[in-house]
Amino acid sequence: MSARLSRRRFLGLAGGAGVLLAAGMITPRLLRADSPGTGELLHSKVPLPEPFRVPLPIPPVLRPHRTDEADHYTITQRATTAEILPGIRTPIWGYNGIFPGPTIESRRDRTVVVRHRNELPVPTVVHLHGGHTPAEHDGYPTDLLMPVSGWDGGHGGHDMYDAKANIAYGSRDYVFPLRQRAATLWYHDHRMDFTGPAVYRGLAGFHLVRDEEEDALGLPAGERELPLMIGDRAFDEHGAFAYPSLDPLLRSIPGVEPGYVEGVFGDVVLVNGAPWPVHEVAAARYRLRLLNGSNARRYDLALDPPPPGGGGFVQIGSDQGLLDAPRTHDHIPLAPAERYDVVVDFGRYPVGTEVTVLNRLGAGSTAQVMRFVVTRKARDDSRIPAKLSELAPLSRAQATVTRDFAFTAGQVHGRTGWVIGGEPFAPDRMDARPRLGETEIWRFVADVHHPVHLHLVGFHILSRGSGPPGPFDGGLKDTVDLSPGAAVEVIARFEDYRGRFVFHCHNAEHEDMAMMANFEVV
Repeated sequence: MSARLSRRRFLGLAGGAGVLLAAGMITPRLLRADSPGTGELLHSKVPLPEPFRVPLPIPPVLRPHRTDEADHYTITQRATTAEILPGIRTPIWGYNGIFPGPTIESRRDRTVVVRHRNELPVPTVVHLHGGHTPAEHDGYPTDLLMPVSGWDGGHGGHDMYDAKANIAYGSRDYVFPLRQRAATLWYHDHRMDFTGPAVYRGLAGFHLVRDEEEDALGLPAGERELPLMIGDRAFDEHGAFAYPSLDPLLRSIPGVEPGYVEGVFGDVVLVNGAPWPVHEVAAARYRLRLLNGSNARRYDLALDPPPPGGGGFVQIGSDQGLLDAPRTHDHIPLAPAERYDVVVDFGRYPVGTEVTVLNRLGAGSTAQVMRFVVTRKARDDSRIPAKLSELAPLSRAQATVTRDFAFTAGQVHGRTGWVIGGEPFAPDRMDARPRLGETEIWRFVADVHHPVHLHLVGFHILSRGSGPPGPFDGGLKDTVDLSPGAAVEVIARFEDYRGRFVFHCHNAEHEDMAMMANFEVV
């Protein structure tokens, strides 16, 4: 995989979307770059509430129970119920029994130890998404944390034997050195073959890293800093999350029903676990940490009404922290697992204005996300400096290797699934061996929509197709959105930690159906 794809080979891969279309795997709308992604809609079977009636929840910040050479936290993964739709109790799997899980706030270069206790009926794996983390704590998909009640289901999934798997029983300490810039990270389940249904049931939460550089900028803070986890769900006739697992117990058979192999879309948009919530704001600047926590759905966020003169979003950060300078946008596209750090100045609106966050890729119930109501005037001492951070891009001349990876449909254990380079995921196959301290260019091509995530490293986007990066590609990323037939080049330096890591599509259904591969830093 070290040689570049030829132009003919690339065109053949891009044309693979037509094969999927002819086979009935996908619908024509999903081949459009402006579609909501690759997925199929699940319809809820309970009456849905009116939007903008439920207050926006803010996940609680978890406090360490010990602070010495590191900050120590404990999180219990357990099954419970939550009132997500008004008047209905929905079974969830939650970190500390809540959805989203508690937010952890950390300092750059300050080690964090999180002890996870698994009281769920199935194994789990915790991945700190965006974390620059040693391999043994990164959440490799077969490094299972077994339930405290015991487990007799083997490794689950395809029962792949993985001699390197690091199995824990009951609880596990995850150690995060956090030798990285301030950024919006998130943690979620990463168990092989069952990530999609586990996250769908609630196993996700924020982890915010802060540092002195960011503190000195004067950005909106306190109650004017809002982490917003956006996700879609559907509900069955009893008010439970509807998800088309082949094995609803998530014990043995991975994957989803054939009609949902593309991915799972829901018809209810949740923000921090609430349907189409509303939040009162002052006429001042607010920092919104946007996270797409959906399994497969893409969003394109816009403000209605737009502020006078346009430019409602001032982007200050990306997946891996601050941009070098602010960028102003009228809308924000958001693929699964991507984060955008933006400032919205509600002082540009008259008091009393209702500002709705629209989803320009949605229709019907998914065309709106949430609403802000400007309720009062207020003093605003925050600012957006013209210079945010020093962010030296990597250059092509620094790269020692270029690798090509094609993300396409394929056969997985005799069934339709998703593959990288024509191969389904296997723990014992290594697809790349970058050397510690060296810089590489990785080139991705896609047949349909694929948000590609690399563990361990942040990267810069070098190009899209034959052109430059797009207007939303600035900063240091760890997830890049690929449209049907698209090619993207990224450049990354592999620093600090040797070991085995993965990269994969973050459409969770694609990931669970084998669209994942290994790399080993040597």
